[in-house]
Amino acid sequence: MDIDSTPVPPPQEYSDNPISLQSESSMNFDYLQGLHENASSAARASSSSSSIGGHGSSAESPRHFSGIDAGGTDAHTQSYGHVDYSKALDRFVSVLDQLDARVEKFRKDALCLQEKKDFLHMSIDLIRSHDMLQSMMEAEREEIFCYIHRVNARLSTVELMVHTVRDRSQEDALSQINELIDMMITMGDPVMSRQCCQQYMNACCSAAEASASYEYGIDMDAGPVDKKFESALLGCTLDDQKNIKKRLHALMDYLNKQTIRN
Repeated sequence: MDIDSTPVPPPQEYSDNPISLQSESSMNFDYLQGLHENASSAARASSSSSSIGGHGSSAESPRHFSGIDAGGTDAHTQSYGHVDYSKALDRFVSVLDQLDARVEKFRKDALCLQEKKDFLHMSIDLIRSHDMLQSMMEAEREEIFCYIHRVNARLSTVELMVHTVRDRSQEDALSQINELIDMMITMGDPVMSRQCCQQYMNACCSAAEASASYEYGIDMDAGPVDKKFESALLGCTLDDQKNIKKRLHALMDYLNKQTIRN
């Protein structure tokens, strides 16, 4: 039985090409520069309008005095200033909209990286628990475990965290899910692991299928469900449920290959 050199395929949504990052970094402050230039233009326009309004003599029109409030502010200049500030506000909102879109994209990219790291961890765990290692000589097995330790230590130097808002019960539910999946991975029997993984996947589908059955009147059966896993899954956030389902699909693809080879 051969060990699959790529046990778990990494997610394809994230690009490893550094050129895209370089091209993006070149435009990081372009819109901020444009905001600065627009603000300077607005200030010059406000200054010129104020100077034009102040060229007339006070003796020519009594309205010059009536246009000045108690604080000594020219109402004509104040009107021009209000228009300039309104345009500046629109420009700030436009820039913040761009930043908001880029922050959301950055968060999605970080989630993809986090998912990629999780898949790598899962691949290492699968290799560590591979049954073929048990048939090796002790010296060979020790060499493999040392190599696994080096790879895992290098992976642990990368720290990624995208904060998902969870309450205490949701944190506990996610921790329980991770423990159950880890136990499934370390079973050592691909057939048993595959059956367990299928029950976990059925638990992920049961809620959606129950909703469809209620809405369309269709009787659906997701198959045998692990009730303990399902209970913990329902306590997780929606984002966590999606990630768990994606993780189980990748695991099932690998376990199917292992079962066929056996």
